[in-house]
Amino acid sequence: MKEWWVQVGLLSVPLLAVYLHIPPPKLSPALLSWRSSGRYFTYKDQNIFYRDSTGAVGSSDIVILLHGFPTSSYDWYKIWEGLTQRFHRVIALDFVGFGFSDKPRPHRYSIFEQASIVEGLVRHLGLRHQKINLLSHDYGDTVAQELLHRSLQPLMLWLLFSNFRPWSTQKHHPLRNKRFLFSILQYINQRKKHRDRWVGALMSTSVPLHLIYGPLDPVNPHPEFLQLYKKVLPMSTVSVLDDHISHYPQLEDPTGFLNAYLNFINSF
Repeated sequence: MKEWWVQVGLLSVPLLAVYLHIPPPKLSPALLSWRSSGRYFTYKDQNIFYRDSTGAVGSSDIVILLHGFPTSSYDWYKIWEGLTQRFHRVIALDFVGFGFSDKPRPHRYSIFEQASIVEGLVRHLGLRHQKINLLSHDYGDTVAQELLHRSLQPLMLWLLFSNFRPWSTQKHHPLRNKRFLFSILQYINQRKKHRDRWVGALMSTSVPLHLIYGPLDPVNPHPEFLQLYKKVLPMSTVSVLDDHISHYPQLEDPTGFLNAYLNFINSF
């Protein structure tokens, strides 16, 4: 009789092959609507999905939203309408490898490339000479740090929240592919390798910074995370949400999150 582990291995191979080739589930009506309301622009032969909504009349303010890992621009859907009531333009994109944007394989994914894609979108929309607010989450925080390091102009206000740990180690069907997942996850090593570059950009900037924090976030445990954040970035302001709010405050408490963000924006 064959060893049990050989039998398990022989059974696992076809099951894994089937799993990796299961077609993605059909999009929900909400996601179909999100996609249909967006557009694409081309960055180095890659199709990048973005949404661009015109909102408040009489305001010239623009906000660009940078999503986290492993999700997409849809992370912002609960606060989208609220943002359009304050900003003239509300813009969000899916980074390459995420959401409705292209997912090239093989490909060397990097934070530097994602930052260049954001710059490309700014040029595509003719916003290079406009003041821009950045609202970022998780993976998007590091992209925003790289943009800050490059002194993306004009950059006015910047909000960071949740999973903001550049000084530490640290839904989409394509992530079932292990090589693709490994390629995307290289951003964790990039955070460690370029810590001085990205944390240094925060420490030396004159751009207003604000953190919106969910105390139940398992990635950034309370109170250690806040103590470290305030020590490293004493110039930043902070909003702490209710005790039950965790890693996705814009989804878990959209009203509290939006109020905290608008209070920050309106303080200038």
